Amino acid sequence: MGMSRILLGVMKYRQNYRAGMVKQFEVVRDDPHPKAVFFTCMDSRMLPTRFTQTNVGDMFIVRNAGNLVPHANLSGHEEITTEPAALELGCVINGIRHVIVCGHSDCKAMNMLHMMRNSDRTSQEIIKQSPLKAWLVRHGHSSIAKYAQLEVADFQAPLIFQAETPMRRFVAYIDPENKFGEEDKLSQVNTLQQLQNIASYNFMRDGLVRGRVYIHALWFDIYTGDIYYFSRQQKKFVDVSEDNIERLLDEVKQYYT
Repeated sequence: MGMSRILLGVMKYRQNYRAGMVKQFEVVRDDPHPKAVFFTCMDSRMLPTRFTQTNVGDMFIVRNAGNLVPHANLSGHEEITTEPAALELGCVINGIRHVIVCGHSDCKAMNMLHMMRNSDRTSQEIIKQSPLKAWLVRHGHSSIAKYAQLEVADFQAPLIFQAETPMRRFVAYIDPENKFGEEDKLSQVNTLQQLQNIASYNFMRDGLVRGRVYIHALWFDIYTGDIYYFSRQQKKFVDVSEDNIERLLDEVKQYYT
C-alpha cells in the first residue's frame, strides 16, 4: 500500500486510460466549457466525479477539511485562501454559472467541530494546538451558531439562510425525518451556511443578483451512497432518486437556467 499503490495505479492508468484521456484533454484545451465550481471535503471517501458521473473539463473541484468557504469578512489581505480565488477563477474569469457545495455524512471535520462547539478554550490556544482545529473554529463558527439555533429548538424548527443577496432568504428544515445523528445534522447546516459565505464576496454579487451565477447544495450519505439535493421548494435536502428526479429537474429548470 502507500506510495507503491499510487505508482501501480499510475501504471494502470498508462496502460488502460491514458490514450482516451489525452483525446479528451485535446477537446477541452481548445473549447473548455466547465459547468460548475464544486466545493467538497478532502475526505478520501468523497469521489465527486464518480458520483456525479462528470468527466474531463466538466468541473473545477476545490477540496478542504469540512468543505468550508471562508466568509469575505475573514478573507482579507493578511489571509487569502484558495476558496475565494477559485470562485473568482471559475465564475468571474471563466464564466461558470453554477457553484455547488457538497457535504457528507460521517465528516471527520464536522465531527470535530461538533465536539469542540462548547469548548471554552480561546482561539489563540486552539491555533497553537492544531491548525485543523483553528481552521474549523475560524471558518466554522457561523455553522455552529446556526446549529445552536437548531439544537435549542430540539431539531424541530426551520433555519433561515441568506441566499444570493442579503434580501433573499431561504428556509431549511434539517433532517425532518430524523434519519441522521447530530454530527450529520451539523454537516447539513454547514453545507448550507457555505452558500451564504459564497454570496458574501463583492466580486460574486453582480453575477448572483443578475442570475448569471447560481448556488446549490448537495449532501452525500457515504454509507448508503445516496445523494441529496437541497430543494428550496421543498425546504429540505431531498434524495436524488427515481422517485424525485423529475420534480428536482423541474425546479432546477424553473429557477436556475
